[in-house]
Amino acid sequence: MSNTNKLSHPSITADLIIEARWIATAVSNQPVLENHAVIVCAGLIVEILPITDARQKYSATSLACLDDHVLIPGLINLHTHAAMSLMRGIADDIPLMPWLNDHIWPAERAVVSERYVKDASLLASAEMLSGGITCFNDMYFYPQATAVAASQAGMRANLGLVVMEFPSAYASDADDYLQKGGVAHDSWRSNPLITSSLAPHAPYTVSNQTFEKVITYAEQLGVGIHTHLHETRDEIAKSEAQFGLRPLQRVAEFGLLGPNLIAAHCAHLQPNEIDLLAEYGCHVAHCPSSNLKLASGIAPVAQLLSRGVNVGLGTDGVASNNRLDIFAEMRLAALLAKGINEDATVLPAHQALEMATINAAKAMSLEQKIGSIEVGKLADLVAVELSDLASAPYYDAISHLIYSCGREHVTHTWVAGELRYSNGVYANIEPMELKEIINTWQPKLMQHKLKQHTL
Repeated sequence: MSNTNKLSHPSITADLIIEARWIATAVSNQPVLENHAVIVCAGLIVEILPITDARQKYSATSLACLDDHVLIPGLINLHTHAAMSLMRGIADDIPLMPWLNDHIWPAERAVVSERYVKDASLLASAEMLSGGITCFNDMYFYPQATAVAASQAGMRANLGLVVMEFPSAYASDADDYLQKGGVAHDSWRSNPLITSSLAPHAPYTVSNQTFEKVITYAEQLGVGIHTHLHETRDEIAKSEAQFGLRPLQRVAEFGLLGPNLIAAHCAHLQPNEIDLLAEYGCHVAHCPSSNLKLASGIAPVAQLLSRGVNVGLGTDGVASNNRLDIFAEMRLAALLAKGINEDATVLPAHQALEMATINAAKAMSLEQKIGSIEVGKLADLVAVELSDLASAPYYDAISHLIYSCGREHVTHTWVAGELRYSNGVYANIEPMELKEIINTWQPKLMQHKLKQHTL
């Protein structure tokens, strides 16, 4: 339960104090803290100390007493396409390339516009905030519209400036995508919630020349690069037929690999390719639910981690998942790794939490600001209730968080100390606004879906 009141005989006033039964900091080798308080001033964590000490030292405008909760860092969705939220379930049980070519790309041609992207991204932001996601790494058309939606919701977004060869409603060719991306990047420079990356869609939709331009633009803008890589065996086979090289080898030849690269999926990697990712300090966004649903494969996460490759978790888009649910990804990632390796010790619970928090922050070069509960970092925090009868009892807070809890157990989501979601209520999003978005766009997408069935 959250409440607001003054503490007795304090000497320092804080903006927010969160008292929690447990605090899982996501700091490696740090044990879970019991009966501690997090003190927040001006959006930053200024101290973490036992509750009894906090009550003597601090007063606060807002006090959240979380007697049956674990407090965790805000979850980070390292790979998604937020504006596909209105395409949930539009084309299920179909392999990736037919799914893209015959269903998703035609649907996008039919409806995607600046208004569509803003509306769909707001719907996605609401879903993510309610599930404890405070930051997402996106890749989609009209990124300025996604910036508007994320800003309204009050959550962080690293927006991928999409680049590909073929035209869309957004841009006509690769150079047009790059030009529009540069304008978008400049438009949110003063927005503390929004950052950028260059997002060449995939090796099968981007030429060598365009990849080289992307590298140059990324260096000039000082941003990272976010792309799909080795998602399916078909992608690899076509690259070998066209270029005589596997996609990773191809992009390595013109210098794409490096510590500013986030490679989504990486479901099919040979040992030497894992070594290459490790050597160049690349990051991988593991999307287990989407990869399983599209039958694309399963990333060798244990091998990547053992070689020191930084791996975070992503949902991919709703059209291929069908949830923006990092709790589901944490649990599934841990279970898949154990089953594939026939080793129950692989990817333990604390490591799954780190993949969804500090690892993802590192991938976006944000680890100095978010990703763990530490003094000096932004207060992006999530409270998860552990006492629900359907998942009780609990003995280990992190183990319970990963293997028993779900996003339905999230009660509070703070971004920079501002409460953005609490027990079904959003700070800046009205339920009627979301219903109107759905009622506006679902008939249009349904009409398109029916039309596709008659072709």
